Amino acid sequence: MTSKIDSIIEDFELLDNWDDRYRYLIELGRALPPFPEERRTEQAKVQGCASQVWLVSEPSGGAEAPRLAFHGDSDAHIVRGLVAILLALYSDSPARDILAADPAAVFARIGLKDHLTPQRSNGLRSMVERIRADARAALEDAPL
Repeated sequence: MTSKIDSIIEDFELLDNWDDRYRYLIELGRALPPFPEERRTEQAKVQGCASQVWLVSEPSGGAEAPRLAFHGDSDAHIVRGLVAILLALYSDSPARDILAADPAAVFARIGLKDHLTPQRSNGLRSMVERIRADARAALEDAPL
């Protein structure tokens, strides 16, 4: 079975030009489930992003093997698409897998790494660090 992120990578590889890839990125963002207004809090806001970005995690699986589901949104179309890619990569994964994942490799493979502005690249790093921080926090509660 193909994972969400594998499907996204395959779709990007089918697109030849960057206009099409940016349109697809925006479509991914539009396909995100609605993000409830009550979740748009300062605590959910990702610091270090030029756009407004909100990410929340919901742990499951118990303290022994925590998994995290992520939900997110942004007020910018392209950034919302980046959020969608990160959620496809990380959501519903074990915390240890989240920490072991290499998002830079995924973004390099789909070619976005070289086509993001420095500001968006910084925001992407901030989003990844937030996700990783939530995974570390879930693991701190896990028994040794």
